[in-house]
Amino acid sequence: MPVQTAGRSLPASKTSSSTLRVEVPRAFKPLLDPYRYKGAKGGRGSAKSHFFAERLVLKAATEKTDAVCIREVQKDLRFSAKKLIELKIQANNLGSRFEVQEREIWSEHGGVIIFQGMQNHTSDSIKSLEGYDVAWVEEAQSLSQRSLDLLRPTIRKDGSELWFSWNPDQETDPVDAFFEGVPPDSKLIHVTYRDNPWFPEVLQMEMEYDRARDPDKFAHVWLGEYQRHSEARAFRNWTVEEFERPVGTVFRLGADWGYAVDPSVLVRCSIDGNRLYVDHEAYMIGCEIMQLPELFDRVPESRKWFITADSARPETISHMQRNGFPKINAAIKGARSLEEGVAFLQSFDIVVHPRCTHVIDELTLYSYKQDPLTEKVLPVLEDKHNHCIDALRYACEGARRNAGMHKLPPIRYPNRRVI
Repeated sequence: MPVQTAGRSLPASKTSSSTLRVEVPRAFKPLLDPYRYKGAKGGRGSAKSHFFAERLVLKAATEKTDAVCIREVQKDLRFSAKKLIELKIQANNLGSRFEVQEREIWSEHGGVIIFQGMQNHTSDSIKSLEGYDVAWVEEAQSLSQRSLDLLRPTIRKDGSELWFSWNPDQETDPVDAFFEGVPPDSKLIHVTYRDNPWFPEVLQMEMEYDRARDPDKFAHVWLGEYQRHSEARAFRNWTVEEFERPVGTVFRLGADWGYAVDPSVLVRCSIDGNRLYVDHEAYMIGCEIMQLPELFDRVPESRKWFITADSARPETISHMQRNGFPKINAAIKGARSLEEGVAFLQSFDIVVHPRCTHVIDELTLYSYKQDPLTEKVLPVLEDKHNHCIDALRYACEGARRNAGMHKLPPIRYPNRRVI
């Protein structure tokens, strides 16, 4: 007999719920028990999102479950958990138990999975979630205190649960402060790539590179430790948001070259008033010169637009000009070009698309040096966490020079907080 779901019907599944068995990494097993609040924080590649997506699919496949997948900001479903949930449905051969629609997913039991941004909710609108069984907050480090305060009392059904997955940034972030207080009926785990038996090979090289050459980045990105020396951060004027640039946008591209095991980088951005949008990146460690055209093709229309590249490798620029990138030219650089380029970037509100993970890493970690004796922040930039930053500086070099140096804002050292 078919199961009714909001005016539609799905054929009842012949598969017994008892056959739904999946392997769970040992570190995640504490979250299999019922808790009001479940948290998984840690580093990249630790399978946090994969764990919660699979648990949600299995729960919805065996019983009526209404669930909402939440981000602080969500403007496009393509960048929500929806695609991952669809992949988990397929991987577990559960397609017959779900009806995947454009904006939601219905189960044969009548439950629904929806996807929303908390930033768009008010105290009135969020009441629509009162009867939901599960709220899963992904990228929870970005969740505001306002959103957390709205969400917690809203998910109030008996037996309901709130799940949080995130890569830690600051101890003071609302989700970290919340779990630090050890709320009643809660369980928090800290996981890393070491806890993921299916750690993908594609991430292995990047992880090994950071572990060998960049201990701070390795600790923050891969081990999920809090960012160190946050007062020395060069950039505080940026956010991560989903966006699409309109037709007619003028794109600016910048490239930084890798050496042997260093990454080669191409970044695409555009300027709109006081906003600098970064929407695509290409990044590869140990990229041979013959691989560069293929790498650059990962950025849409990169052969069409002008590219400003690090002038330290004229032979590489010449190679790219001969291989389909005639509009690539060397950066001019010059005295204080680093400081002035960073100051120019600091003068914008930078908006980064979430797919630009390496740009996000570097904006998070790029810092000024500190006096080793006094720990005071010095007006000197560190020479690390800067491959994407350098590419972004080169991309904006023409705009910076055309603006006229007399129009540039003063260089913002870290004691001047950029909002």
